[in-house]
Amino acid sequence: MELPINPVAIPVAAVAALVVGALWYNPKIGFGNLWMRESGMTEEKMKSGKMVVIFGLSLAFAALLSLLLMQFTNHQWGAFGMIGGDPEGEGILPSFQTFMSDYGTNFRTFKHGALHGGIFGVLGALPIIGTVALFERKSAKYIFVNAGYWIVTLAVMGAILCGL
Repeated sequence: MELPINPVAIPVAAVAALVVGALWYNPKIGFGNLWMRESGMTEEKMKSGKMVVIFGLSLAFAALLSLLLMQFTNHQWGAFGMIGGDPEGEGILPSFQTFMSDYGTNFRTFKHGALHGGIFGVLGALPIIGTVALFERKSAKYIFVNAGYWIVTLAVMGAILCGL
């Protein structure tokens, strides 16, 4: 029986978040200058951080996010969750086997994952970032730069999680 996720998809999706961030927040090709201005970030602050810690934690957080996002992009995960995750275990009813035979690989495409990842970004990341930014008195530009990053990133991560 096919697993509901390719195990390599989670770390690949996590790394993709860093790659998208490197492009999105790049001052030459992305929104880096706008983000720095709207967030109050300076070159001095940028140089003061421990980059190994920042990128290491960012990668760990992206891996955690991949685990959560997988629940929204891979519909088969719900069927596996109902049986405890072991498709070969004792007591698995024939109805599960039939269900997986009929629907096991449906909607397992990059396009479907990107759609669900993007929806997760709009309905999850945007309201969270927007609420925090409102209380921090940040601008609409700040909200859209950061939420835009997460919407695009979650679409890319969803595509990877669902399509690999």
